[in-house]
Amino acid sequence: MIRIEIANRSGVAVDEDAVADVCRRVLAEEGIDDGDLGVAFEPPERMRDLKREHLGVDEATDVLSFPIDGREELPAGVPRQLGDVVLCPQVVGEAWRAPLVHGLLHLVGHRHGVEMERRERIHGA
Repeated sequence: MIRIEIANRSGVAVDEDAVADVCRRVLAEEGIDDGDLGVAFEPPERMRDLKREHLGVDEATDVLSFPIDGREELPAGVPRQLGDVVLCPQVVGEAWRAPLVHGLLHLVGHRHGVEMERRERIHGA
């Protein structure tokens, strides 16, 4: 079972049920059926801080991913920690699904390139 913790600190209303549905669908289609996932919605200034801190780029962004276990083999009984996807509603607007899919694909090990773009199309991003 995928357990999702959603935090919205952005100041913008977010359809958390729809977010959870997209996460579960994409992860299931990627072969991930168990694990813990965090999804956070942050304001532009926080996204700017995170991107500067983690990527060395001083600008707000639409989505950042912080993977933990990905698809790694884990010892029996150890829960899979997928990691966190952080989105900025003020940057993505109503088109939050594509950046969310992009972030989820990073959590399960995909990197930018042709294969990731193909996976995004498969997931409707």
